[in-house]
This record gives sequence, C-alpha cells and structure tokens, in this order.
Amino acid sequence: MQQTLVPEAGVGTTEPSRRPQVLTAVAGFVIGGGVIGMLWALSGVNAGALEDAQAACSALARVGTIPDTTDSAPGERTVAVLAPEVLHRMTAARELSAAAAAANDTYRPLADHIDGVSRMVFSLHFNQISGQRHLAQAEQLCTQL
Repeated sequence: MQQTLVPEAGVGTTEPSRRPQVLTAVAGFVIGGGVIGMLWALSGVNAGALEDAQAACSALARVGTIPDTTDSAPGERTVAVLAPEVLHRMTAARELSAAAAAANDTYRPLADHIDGVSRMVFSLHFNQISGQRHLAQAEQLCTQL
C-alpha cells in the first residue's frame, strides 16, 4: 500500500511580512509622542510666564501709591518713609517680572519698567522723572495682560 502525502493548508506557502506595518506603527508612535511632548513643554513655559507677569502686576498694584515729587521746588527736600512691606512687594514685583521675561521675552519691557520703578523706590528718589515714567509704562503694560 502506498501512501500519498497531501500538503496541509498553509504549509509551504509564505505569508506577507508584518515588519513594515510594525515599523510604521512604532515610527508613528514616536513622532506623535514627540509632538505631544513638545506642545506640552511649550504650553507650560508660556502659561508660567503669563502667571508670573500677572503676579508681578498684582504685587506692583499692592505697593500702593508711590510718591511723585518731580514737581517739588529745586532745593526742597521731601523725605518719604515707606513701610517694610512696601519694599517687599516691590522686590516681589521685580523678581516675578524678571522670571516672566526669562521664560518668555515678550515680557521683557514689563520687567525693564518694573526694574526702573524698583530702583527709584529703593533709592527713595521719587523726583526721578525716568522712574515716574517707568511706573506709568509698567502700569499701562499691566492693564494689557
């Protein structure tokens, strides 16, 4: 008796490789993950900078009224006394605006103007026209945030 061998279905036939599909899926995952990570990183920086700028403006507003002695008569000496919390708030405004500018250069003008105000306040020279101009510009920029 002779046996005849019949090949089983699928034996000896080759299926198409899944390698290209797997490589495409992995590449898509890597590229998608990279894009999501980049968007997440960029959104965090800008959001933090905006919050720092807004906090700087709040601290500047809480400083209160800064004396303006630019109209005093020449030789007239006016001395303003500031409470320690005013100086702390001015320092906070300066540092927060600098942090915002470091994270996003859009806030550089705000940081520069608040720095000018802080130099005037810390020196107690409220008759500085440039310091008063910095104050007006900082307040204007704060209204735009």
